[in-house]
Amino acid sequence: MANLPDIRLSVAPMMDWTDPACRYLLRLISTHTLLYTEMVPAQALWHAGPERFLAGHPAENPVALQLGGSKPKHIAHGARLGEQWGYDEINLNVGCPSDRVQSGRFGACLMKEPALVAELVTAMRESTDLPVTVKSRIGVDDHDDYEHLQAFVEAISAAGVDALIVHARKAWLKGLSPKQNREVPPLRYDRVEQLKADFPDLPMVVNGGIQSLAEAKDWLARVDGVMIGREAYHNPWLLAEADGEIFERPRESAPQREAVIRAYQEYIAERLEPGVPISRYTRHMIGLYQGLPGAKIWRRALSEGAARKGAGVEIIDQALEARSSAISRLADYAE
Repeated sequence: MANLPDIRLSVAPMMDWTDPACRYLLRLISTHTLLYTEMVPAQALWHAGPERFLAGHPAENPVALQLGGSKPKHIAHGARLGEQWGYDEINLNVGCPSDRVQSGRFGACLMKEPALVAELVTAMRESTDLPVTVKSRIGVDDHDDYEHLQAFVEAISAAGVDALIVHARKAWLKGLSPKQNREVPPLRYDRVEQLKADFPDLPMVVNGGIQSLAEAKDWLARVDGVMIGREAYHNPWLLAEADGEIFERPRESAPQREAVIRAYQEYIAERLEPGVPISRYTRHMIGLYQGLPGAKIWRRALSEGAARKGAGVEIIDQALEARSSAISRLADYAE
């Protein structure tokens, strides 16, 4: 088996969210949390150049590349490219329930075809020395009994998968939107715990509904890793204590929000091209003050500033000033 990156805590692959800019920002907050790309269609890598899909910043690592597809040659090609482009792990998406993904015969619908998923895992393992992992649901539609899930894991385990990430909800392939599929099917954490008991030698990561480092630490007594999704995007500062709390490798000094913002501002300034809206970058910063005084002012100032034609990195200064001024006014009022 290939050497896995440290899987104790990771941020889930999220379409339209975990792009290179998002990953760079998250890396400024936590040094060791494992990050994932958005799902990259393996067919697109087969037919087009990899630059558009795989280019990132070396500072983002450790990063896993998530691929979607159902043709072994496409998946193998994508895995090879992932290794060439400096990724730390290759992950196969067997959990996305969207109609677009289903139409390409990949994502959650593949849970109905464990033999094919095993073939894809084999193709990936033969094409790269990187660890090969799978991200799945606990079932799809009426294929949701534990025996079906167990058979699925047996098949990919026999194919040599290095780790399994389990979103502890089943997926409905018809009738629910992707958003509803993240919320409506109930969480069945007991299925994940049973899988770990039945496959003790297979590294296993739980995903779904986990919203704090305290919850993550509790889970690490039962499984090998925890993956946090939307909460890590909407409230990225929850990762600020991860290096010490989860990885037991605290920084010499804890990250400071404004220092992170300034470092990210420099990153934007180096990359922002004429005609490209700055919101491509600043949208990832919206939640940086989540739960703190002035968070609403920060969000509004950043969003309204980014909507202005030709806006540049100065809008970040303006948003910081707007929040600071609002807090000062509140302090004066309290006195």
